[in-house]
Amino acid sequence: MRDWDDEFANMAHVPDSDKLQAFWAAEGEAYRQQLNSFASLSYGSDTREIVDLVLPDSRPNGLMVLVHGGYWMRTSPSDWTQLAEGARAQGWAVAIPGYTLAPDASIAQITQQVQKAITVASEAVSGPIVLTGHSAGGHLVAHTMCTDSALPQSVLARIKHCLPISGVFDLRPLLWTAMNDVLQLDDAQADAASPVLFRPYDQARYTFWVGAEERPEFVRQNRLMATMWDGLGVQVAKFEDPGKHHFSVIEGLRDPASPLTTALLNID
Repeated sequence: MRDWDDEFANMAHVPDSDKLQAFWAAEGEAYRQQLNSFASLSYGSDTREIVDLVLPDSRPNGLMVLVHGGYWMRTSPSDWTQLAEGARAQGWAVAIPGYTLAPDASIAQITQQVQKAITVASEAVSGPIVLTGHSAGGHLVAHTMCTDSALPQSVLARIKHCLPISGVFDLRPLLWTAMNDVLQLDDAQADAASPVLFRPYDQARYTFWVGAEERPEFVRQNRLMATMWDGLGVQVAKFEDPGKHHFSVIEGLRDPASPLTTALLNID
């Protein structure tokens, strides 16, 4: 059997990645201090059931939702605020949902929370919606677009593009990892939480984005997801970002002119 712990061990294969969360938190705090408009909206009673909302300087062109990663058990919206800049500078509002971390919530419960957060953010900002998320966040936005989604039809109809970044779309291999001691998935739960096994909402576009230098399992899953949904009657593209690893791949979200931001906000 493959060493599944190593397949998903991004930090072990990127030098100094253990320092990233503290670095991101400091960057996020500094970025928020520069913003003209920042708010946190509540969508539930749990302390992590909030949506951070960054607004552009003029009337928003629409809403970009960015769901944070961390294997469903680490990081928070405040670590990611700076990644709103690319879309904000292009005139989009950016919502960054929080969610209860495992093991205090199951992946199924986290998915439901993210869908509630998207609904609340959609009420605050009108216009088209694009979804993105990194790693576990990529999984969460992809599952949000499956036909079992709890999103209201009125919100689904506004979603024009979903671009998961470095997503985990088949959760069954996680059953053989040490992290499952925290995630507590069984066979049935892994099946039910795997977007690759579901049909997508068919009125949106999908782009599956991954760093070309990521762990082979992330590249494999990105290709697998694109292949599976491409056969289900939706518009699908995939991209392997040259020279990017699991953590550098999201840096393009800061830049309004980057290929990643440009692709994400393309709703034609």
